[in-house]
Amino acid sequence: MAEQTSGAGLVQGVPPAERAPRAVADLYHAYFTGLILTLVSRRGSGDAARWMHAVFRHQHHEKFLSSFEKLGLSGMPHAVACAAYHYLSNSIGGVGVEFMKESDRKAWVRFVPPRWIYMGAAICGVPSEVSRGFLTGWYAQNGVSLKNPRLGFVCTAQTVDGQHGLAGYFMEYDHDLAPEERLIFRPGEMPPPFDPDAAPRLPAGDWTSERLARAYRNYAMEYVRSGLPQLMELFGETEGAHLGRLTGRMIGAQLYKDIASAAGVQNDDAEALAQLLAWIAEGEGDSASITRDGNSVLLSRTGWRLMRGIANPSQGVLEAWNGLIEGLAMVHNRFLTIDLIARVDHGAPQTIRRIQQRPHGAIVIA
Repeated sequence: MAEQTSGAGLVQGVPPAERAPRAVADLYHAYFTGLILTLVSRRGSGDAARWMHAVFRHQHHEKFLSSFEKLGLSGMPHAVACAAYHYLSNSIGGVGVEFMKESDRKAWVRFVPPRWIYMGAAICGVPSEVSRGFLTGWYAQNGVSLKNPRLGFVCTAQTVDGQHGLAGYFMEYDHDLAPEERLIFRPGEMPPPFDPDAAPRLPAGDWTSERLARAYRNYAMEYVRSGLPQLMELFGETEGAHLGRLTGRMIGAQLYKDIASAAGVQNDDAEALAQLLAWIAEGEGDSASITRDGNSVLLSRTGWRLMRGIANPSQGVLEAWNGLIEGLAMVHNRFLTIDLIARVDHGAPQTIRRIQQRPHGAIVIA
């Protein structure tokens, strides 16, 4: 039996204006999951856990407090506000999550399988140590950021340990917590039933369907935006770029048929590839143009929204990210070459790629 792919299922039922952002979200979602598995399989669970901690620590530092007002959480008791934050911010990204308030000082959150971060069967390749990395990087830091030394998180279940989901509660104690008490594990405690009507809601009127569509895309992109620089910082630019590029090539190749189908790609020539990459760029929030240059096609991309706000990302970040483009191109037509001839991270106003037919008899060395 031939292999089946979901094709346009990525954007089935999605309004035309939202299809590219939705496909971009799925591409970056898979890329982030792939990065986790690449680190586990090639560097071990210890390094993968260090990276997870660093990624979520960076995101916590950038997003946690700044989002309180946007999500309507100001003025809530801290334990409740934290659980509400994780419920709302993850729901926006399409994650299955529950919120249960027991009191002003104790509130639960539960991430329901299928787990977004470990898509599909990938969850079987994620050790418990790696899953704990994002708890130490974010959940253990909430009380510190809120300047509440009595606030901690109790983890009661982890999906990667074969349990009912990732679950736990934020608790405000009667005493200040030592650093090692900000996150503790207490397997077996069961969260109360989830009542959707009692869960917090986004501020009415502020979150239009268009804003929610952008937030859905940005949710997935943010993980890669944080993850690629941390690869370079933890493992060095050469190794980080290699790991990111390798993962990108695999994910781009694996998702090509779905992405191309969502974009309506009909041909496998250089111009069709340029049109696909321009569609992806616009779905990310950048602009792109296509021109002919003799026998080649030039794709010029203005902006790099993925790294907006990251000061001077190392050149290894773009090289890692470029692996996604290479992976897509390999399956689109393996007889095409795609070369970077200008880069925004080198000061150019645009990132420009030349796409052309590979010389007959050329040997490919990735």
